[in-house]
Amino acid sequence: QVQLVESGGGLVQAGGSLRLSCAASGRTFSTAMGWFRQAPGKEREFVASISWSGGSTYYADSVKGRGTISRDKAKNTVYLQMNSLKPEDTAVYYCAAGRVPVTTTLAKPYDYWGQGTQVTVSS
Repeated sequence: QVQLVESGGGLVQAGGSLRLSCAASGRTFSTAMGWFRQAPGKEREFVASISWSGGSTYYADSVKGRGTISRDKAKNTVYLQMNSLKPEDTAVYYCAAGRVPVTTTLAKPYDYWGQGTQVTVSS
């Protein structure tokens, strides 16, 4: 079992930045970690992922160049730094874990999910 707790969401103006954190506990060995987001009335969509080692990352086109995912294995925490935020980035952001390839962009293969953290970007 893996437990995930997100933090760092909030209200930010367009053009601003946020760093989301996902603290993991339990059996996280060999798990890839991902960030997804879900806006009201929309399906959950992939944002970024990182391999167990932290050596491989993968990004959705919508955040490429604006987002950076990183992993601190000592703290068992994954971060998502988001810059140049846009109103369309507004969503609940979820952390996910699973023994999946880092290029996995579908939500279903991930086994474990956090409760989500709200990010609201005002124009």
